[in-house]
Amino acid sequence: MKEQWCLRVPVQDGEAARRCAIAENILDRTLRPRAENGFLLIPVLSPREGELRAEFAENHVIEDLPRHEQIGGIVVLQDDDAAGAEKILAARPSAHTALFATSPVEGEFRTKTFRVLAGEPTTETMYHEYGRRMAIDLTAAYFSARLANERQRILSQMKPGEKILDMFAGVGPFPVMLGGSAAFVIANDINPGAVLLMQKNIRLNHLTNVLPMLGDARNLAEILSPLKFDRIIMNLPMDAAEFLPAAAPLAKPGTIVHLYSLVESEGEHNEDIFRVFPGAKITERVLRSYSPTSWHAVYDIEVAACE
Repeated sequence: MKEQWCLRVPVQDGEAARRCAIAENILDRTLRPRAENGFLLIPVLSPREGELRAEFAENHVIEDLPRHEQIGGIVVLQDDDAAGAEKILAARPSAHTALFATSPVEGEFRTKTFRVLAGEPTTETMYHEYGRRMAIDLTAAYFSARLANERQRILSQMKPGEKILDMFAGVGPFPVMLGGSAAFVIANDINPGAVLLMQKNIRLNHLTNVLPMLGDARNLAEILSPLKFDRIIMNLPMDAAEFLPAAAPLAKPGTIVHLYSLVESEGEHNEDIFRVFPGAKITERVLRSYSPTSWHAVYDIEVAACE
């Protein structure tokens, strides 16, 4: 037995949490997850907020698989490796397709193209996250499982009856996960394919308080006026900071804005934020490394009272 840091999640959410740990490269593959009093303890390589230490049995056979991310029944490899794709599918009974991205995220609708390396010739799958289901088509709209824990963090911070705006909702992961605890959620995206999938995901999860919208986020203030929101999600890592002026008329004193961005230095967007929200309280958190010189960060911005 060996002591290690671990995630503690309800057993029914264990597979989703394990996939998230794999996607974030924090799963300790040398140790075996174990159940305890209705919870699954998943060993991870480093401590994070809310995690604990526990004893685990050692894995004497360590998986040696190519780097990949699993989204429902699809695995997306980081390298163009057909043999590796077959190996992953053999080791992951829940996976039916292995893909390789043949383009970066591009265009106004933020989509990628893929080549099938192994398995079924599809880019569609059903993804499960902490008891919720979402229909995904990776060619229709960008999606990553890597923010699953981040969505749970925000959910844990919410107060009952919050009014939420997601300016770049995609297929709806934030609205789907937060909708059950909100008064209502307005979920906007400019990509028609994403909005169609979002509508399906709202129905799949029996949510009646999430309103999907198709439109340019720059126009939301004009469309939604005089609404003000308690929480605004801005998950557009390449360009979200450019939309801060569009978010400002929809915020009020005490509104929390979650701005997600790829950055190369700490506090990179502080000046942009203070220009739009003078006196705001900013907390910056690193989510994951993106490249040797950049990382994915979230700025939690608490809007100050007007002077």
